[in-house]
Amino acid sequence: MSQQAPELIASNKCFDGWLKRYKHTSTATGTEMIFAIYLPPQAQTQPVPVLYWLSGLTCTDENFMQKAGAQRLAAELGMAIVAPDTSPRGTDHPGEHDSYDFGSGAGFYVNATEAPWAENYRMYDYVVDELPALIEAHFPVTDQRAISGHSMGGHGALICALKNPGRYRSVSAFAPISNPINCPWGEKAFSGYLGADRETWKAWDSCELIASARERLPLLVDQGEADDFLAEQLKPQALQAACEAAGHPLELRLQPGYDHSYFFIASFIADHLRHHAAALGLAD
Repeated sequence: MSQQAPELIASNKCFDGWLKRYKHTSTATGTEMIFAIYLPPQAQTQPVPVLYWLSGLTCTDENFMQKAGAQRLAAELGMAIVAPDTSPRGTDHPGEHDSYDFGSGAGFYVNATEAPWAENYRMYDYVVDELPALIEAHFPVTDQRAISGHSMGGHGALICALKNPGRYRSVSAFAPISNPINCPWGEKAFSGYLGADRETWKAWDSCELIASARERLPLLVDQGEADDFLAEQLKPQALQAACEAAGHPLELRLQPGYDHSYFFIASFIADHLRHHAAALGLAD
């Protein structure tokens, strides 16, 4: 993995810490990638643990940092937050920009195996291995990691934690695509990125991974009951059933009246930050 220092492209002081955007050349994707990092004030004097946030369809690194309102509490807790992009950019494969739920902005945090996507769409390797190595080499952070995300990013957070025992201290998700092998978004993405063999898809599905998970990190999942995508795409009941069958700890909170938007995320982000802070050994 490349350890060349990333290039700063934007910087804003925020709650006595710093929100910064960087770009770098990724060996995982073969493209230039942009990420955002919030460094709390404590990072000026000591290394701090990191929460990795994975965003959903059509998003970039900016959505969470601008809309979730997480920096105030992150500053109090002494927690850095890193938000990568949701897909490689600038590759212009045929059909890459034709729809919101496949290609650009829709990397699904898998390692693609089908041409032409396999060349660049390796967001799993980027998020799990390359980006944390870069962050830990160039920023005042520890190797204590947590992971969370929303929708497609909630799916990403869950599979990253389930596939990598010991890599993360905690995991949570907002409205995750819980069972992508059995929903339209997932079926479209997996068909394109992974091919027609549905058996290979199971390695990227939380409900399938939970049965054989070697680590039982408690899952905190919030889901809005007024989410337009709830029944067809998100399927939290499948996640609940898989956890019950495997004895995997899950706190699934169904929130009345809330939809799929960042208004929903902003309403409950403090609970998630505290969930991760407790696992990371940070005092509130």
